[in-house]
Amino acid sequence: MITKFDSLFAGHVDISDVGYGGVPVNDRRYPNEHLATVFDKAQGMAQLMDRLGYDTFWMAEHHFQHEGYECIPNVLMTALHLVHLTNRIRIGCGFNITPMWHPLRLAEDYATADILSGGRITFGVGRGYHTREVETFGSPLLDQPANRELFEEQVEIIFKAFDNESFSHKGKHYTLPPQVPYRGYTLEELTLVPRPLRLPVECWQPIQGGSERALSFMAKHGIQGLIGGGSAEGGAMHKVVLDWQEAHARIGKHLELGERLCFGFHFYIADSREEGIREAGKYYEENMKMFGELRLVRALSDEQIVIMRDPKRAPSAKLPRIEDAIAAGGVLCGSPDQIIEHLKALEKRYPGLDRVSVSLSVGVPKAAALEQLERFGKEVMPAFTKAKAPELVPAQ
Repeated sequence: MITKFDSLFAGHVDISDVGYGGVPVNDRRYPNEHLATVFDKAQGMAQLMDRLGYDTFWMAEHHFQHEGYECIPNVLMTALHLVHLTNRIRIGCGFNITPMWHPLRLAEDYATADILSGGRITFGVGRGYHTREVETFGSPLLDQPANRELFEEQVEIIFKAFDNESFSHKGKHYTLPPQVPYRGYTLEELTLVPRPLRLPVECWQPIQGGSERALSFMAKHGIQGLIGGGSAEGGAMHKVVLDWQEAHARIGKHLELGERLCFGFHFYIADSREEGIREAGKYYEENMKMFGELRLVRALSDEQIVIMRDPKRAPSAKLPRIEDAIAAGGVLCGSPDQIIEHLKALEKRYPGLDRVSVSLSVGVPKAAALEQLERFGKEVMPAFTKAKAPELVPAQ
């Protein structure tokens, strides 16, 4: 039964001339003053969601995006700021890209945020998908096997540091601690200072392809999964849910369908589906322009990606349209009743599902984003009578 509603904000500032006929992605460049407005936008969204009873406001870690799409470089720092401006809502790290961190620095920073926020910041990890970001920080991304290998070792280290009073680690990429002299003895173990007060740490990770290796790794560490993007559409999502259940069964954990998962959707509320399509179509197209070239939309061909760079060819070309995404189930668009109907069907099909994330495409301006989140909170969430705001956790 769905009892928690979240929203993921990737960090886009207000941008103009969006859609297939708008400014090409690589031609966008905004001044620093405008890029910095992302924090005011995040604050407005978080405070509104706090008042309306949403459970978690997620933000994404990204770097160097002068195009204005994903502009929050430090999620933990921003999350701690937002905690102090809100009362109940949790702030989620969706996600910290571990290949761009030393794992112990990430573990320390999260532990600090956990303590200072009174437990209102939710941890999350990811592998990354921008070469400009990951490779600039000195880690592999083009080499996907190397990226996954590094990520898995880093996560192992992070959980060792969280869960143990002292620990050591020896792997391909890290030897912790290094065997060096210290105050008259040779280091053999480390203690994370501070460790999180709330253990075990709740951790989330995005699920895209849903490989057996990835799902088994998550199950082993108790990491919960957000299904979004291409995997949220139609049969692809159902297969991931079944594979997720099977991955847990292999380690002796029985899950109901949808348990320990969050289903993520883009959404747009209007008085009718036709009106929603007219208003939201350009934002869906901008989202496709931005993410398609990063190979996060697996159905796109090389030719379609080239066409999307050309605002003269793209509007009339055979490219993904919002109508297709709505039909496939990846976008919730239409009247509140239509969105409620879709979510109620998900509840019935996935009895273990208790969390849904509804997000807005890149390009949706602040005013429209606030209006959309308010309508969803007032016109959709009350239909789920047991939906509730997160419980307050006293600061330590």
